[in-house]
Amino acid sequence: MKATAWRHRDTSSPGLFLSATHTQVTIVMEMLLSCSLCLLLLLSCVREPVESRHLHVGSCSVDIHTHELRKYYSAIRSDVLAGDNEIGVKLLDRSLIKNVPEGQKCCFLHLLLRFYVERVFSNYASSHPQHRRSSSTLANAFVIIRKDIHKCHCHCEEATQRTIDSLHAEFIKLQANEGAQKAMGELDTVLEWLERLSQNAHS
Repeated sequence: MKATAWRHRDTSSPGLFLSATHTQVTIVMEMLLSCSLCLLLLLSCVREPVESRHLHVGSCSVDIHTHELRKYYSAIRSDVLAGDNEIGVKLLDRSLIKNVPEGQKCCFLHLLLRFYVERVFSNYASSHPQHRRSSSTLANAFVIIRKDIHKCHCHCEEATQRTIDSLHAEFIKLQANEGAQKAMGELDTVLEWLERLSQNAHS
């Protein structure tokens, strides 16, 4: 009798166990789903907004995410400046870029973007993987802006072309990697100019 009773209890237990296990799994899945929804809501609340500025240069206008450009440049700025060994050399003077005539801002920006895309980013290299990703993101952003402004068919005066030619001339006096390092350090000046143009357009 005892053996029979034992066998009866033993054969009935798997069903109860499976039922309890199914209930537990259901509860756990519901908890995970609830946590996932809470996490998504939290991320949507704290996510940093992307600032897009409509930049007007002459009769042309392009969208530039100045906030994103500044964020990625800030991530590499200290490394860029620390690696610049040509302290006495200046490629892009701050006063020069501030005094670009109104009618030549489109042309100047187009030629400046071309300089950075073709000469600077292609020769700049960092030993830090995170810095390489940031500089690559900046390069891609410049390529996109360059494509957009290329559609504007900017009119370039000879004086503006000479200004950019002198920039190239100073760049090639240095080794390619040294010139790229120097130009990356001066990217701060370029971003300040773009931010100022954007603010003027929205003032």
